[in-house]
Amino acid sequence: MARQSLSRYLPWLVTAPLALVAWPLSPWASAVFSVLFVLGWMDFQQTKQAVRRNYPLTGRLRYALEYIRPELRQYFLENDEEKLPFSRNQRAMVYARSKVENDKRGFGSIKDMYSPGTEWIAHSLQPVQPDPATFKVRVGEGQCAQSYDLSLLNISGMSFGALSPNAVKALNRGAAMGGFAHDTGEGSISSHHREHGGDLIWQIASGYFGCRTPEGYFDPERFALQALSPQVKMIEVKLSQGAKPGHGGVLPKAKVSPEIAEARGVPMGQDCVSPARHSAFSTPIELLNFITQLRQLSGGKPVGIKLCVGHPAEWFSIVKAMLATGQTPDFIVVDGSEGGTGAAPIEFADHVGMPLRDGLRLVHNSLVGAGLRERIKIGASGKVISAFDIARCLALGADWCNSARGFMFALGCIQSRSCHTDHCPTGVATQDPVRQRAIVVTDKAERVYYFHANTLHALADLVGSAGLQKPGDITAHHLMMRNPKGQACSLASCIDTLLPDQLLADGAGQGLPSPFAEFWPQSQAQHWGMPPS
Repeated sequence: MARQSLSRYLPWLVTAPLALVAWPLSPWASAVFSVLFVLGWMDFQQTKQAVRRNYPLTGRLRYALEYIRPELRQYFLENDEEKLPFSRNQRAMVYARSKVENDKRGFGSIKDMYSPGTEWIAHSLQPVQPDPATFKVRVGEGQCAQSYDLSLLNISGMSFGALSPNAVKALNRGAAMGGFAHDTGEGSISSHHREHGGDLIWQIASGYFGCRTPEGYFDPERFALQALSPQVKMIEVKLSQGAKPGHGGVLPKAKVSPEIAEARGVPMGQDCVSPARHSAFSTPIELLNFITQLRQLSGGKPVGIKLCVGHPAEWFSIVKAMLATGQTPDFIVVDGSEGGTGAAPIEFADHVGMPLRDGLRLVHNSLVGAGLRERIKIGASGKVISAFDIARCLALGADWCNSARGFMFALGCIQSRSCHTDHCPTGVATQDPVRQRAIVVTDKAERVYYFHANTLHALADLVGSAGLQKPGDITAHHLMMRNPKGQACSLASCIDTLLPDQLLADGAGQGLPSPFAEFWPQSQAQHWGMPPS
């Protein structure tokens, strides 16, 4: 036992005699061994890390290897289809399309076509050639004075503060070049969003950044001042986001720069707090009244909500409030729990919120069953990165898609997953002025533009292969999948579908699929979810 104990210290202890022996031969080598001995002595004396205390000097190797483990895994160990959270093949596709390089693949697919969950689109023997320039959806038609023709692929909400100034500028310049929309994220509209004039979707969350009173409440006058800007095309009220639904946030005062403070309307020297819930409304009906107020204050621009679906009964309460008041949002963006964020508690990222496909289908079915679907457009976000991802969302009921991390890859993101550390190696998600200079706005804006354009071209090819002229013609009958038994079936046969007005005709829940049968009859417009007991 004594010999084993000594062996732990041997690599450290041997540096002392080596330093003495090396001195006459090479003072530099002696100095190196002396430094190593001192480091080992520090390890032996410190009390915070058990491995270093038991294995002086050599224990440092453990922490060094742990530090570079993500890079070792990404570059040498993970396979091309391992999605953590995006696979090497997915990232390579974005890089190629954004750089206008060859995004084709030789020698066939590397996917296992017979594994459960495999999906494909049912092609036609009479393919056509749709024009991607026509891939637009009109939002707000019927109840807005300023309806907006929105692209089928847009930049999802990412705030200035989470992203660097140069990243925001490049995204907005790319959006202006390509004629698609740039969601501001809840951090409001900064000077970097305005510099290149790209279309904006202004996201308003519980902190009311950019339209708040000094106490943090909603300020109608400040809202109108910004919302009337011609650059702002739509207003999005964020109820929750996929990566951390039901959770607020704090930007520490040390990170609140003068630019961030000016954009958000918060004071310097104080933590910037995003509460977990809104203060402008407390019931589903009040939410719809708030949406109507925003539409009026903005001069008739489309106003909608963004949410990650939580308890189905709460969502059903919003639908019942629409039926009770006759007021509806112009659009709903469904965010999946697989969505990304700069930072989220592990439990929230892994175990809170409904995944996109389930949430999207629930929202679509609810609106169809309540006879409201024609009045409301639906957007989808959550790991949307390829043309097939878009096609799948459209088949499940979406009218358009948003992507955040896809456009981050176009900016040069390498999925280092260090967004929350301010040490982003590519300058995308950092406020470090030295790191963010890596983003050259003119170059990265072109990549944003080309990623969007080439993805829509790929979508046109995909839609055309199914014999369809418009992406909106895709239904669940056009997508095939392999079920858990290994059998090929249409997506339509694997999902529940409500008929128009079915919820109105069957309010008692009889004959409805889950969770409609369980929660629709009990939910009320006056309360979030079921009435209090």
